[in-house]
Amino acid sequence: MKRNIVIATLTAAALATGGTVAAFAAGDDDATATQRQTSTGAQVVSDDDSVDDSVDDSVDDRSDDATEDRTAVRNSDITAADAIAAALRHTPGTAVSADLDDEGDDIGTWDVDVVKSDGTEYSVDVSSDTGKVLKAHRENDDDNDGREDLTALKGAKVDVREAALAAAAKGTVTEVGLDDDNGAVAWGVETVKDTTHGEWKVDLQTGKVAQDRDDHDNDGDDD
Repeated sequence: MKRNIVIATLTAAALATGGTVAAFAAGDDDATATQRQTSTGAQVVSDDDSVDDSVDDSVDDRSDDATEDRTAVRNSDITAADAIAAALRHTPGTAVSADLDDEGDDIGTWDVDVVKSDGTEYSVDVSSDTGKVLKAHRENDDDNDGREDLTALKGAKVDVREAALAAAAKGTVTEVGLDDDNGAVAWGVETVKDTTHGEWKVDLQTGKVAQDRDDHDNDGDDD
């Protein structure tokens, strides 16, 4: 395909300052501008829409997740705290997470992870209708996640059930588990309330609930 090439010539001023000149090719197809940085700090702005598309996809994914969570919650009579208590009665140990399944064959079932004192990890399924344990099985913990969770929780004053109860003031809890994304370990909690989806951090020592600052579509408050 024939293309017209526009060549930018170097000027005396550009040679004197060591500036970088960007050349662009234009053709019959849509041209793509490439961002360049010159030695003087000037930029040619890219008209690439990939960044905007990525942001839009992320927003769409979060919206889909919130919709699925609300659907699962409408069919659930058992709270996260109730499910954790039921799981611990069946499989004693330290509960480290609880997640309300919102898709597949287990939709509407609470999946509670419990770690024994020796680091072995169990997954306990609890009915969101009756609160009864449906099944439990030992996880293959090749990465020693169970031991790492116990280490992270050493000295903690707030357990996962208490974190779920604290965050319930922000909405219906759909997921709770350890969160160390920013280096500081806390309980991470997701909630739904009316049409909003919230993400929160619960302090392991005080139980204080704060908005997750990485959550960009949380419309709740952080008091």
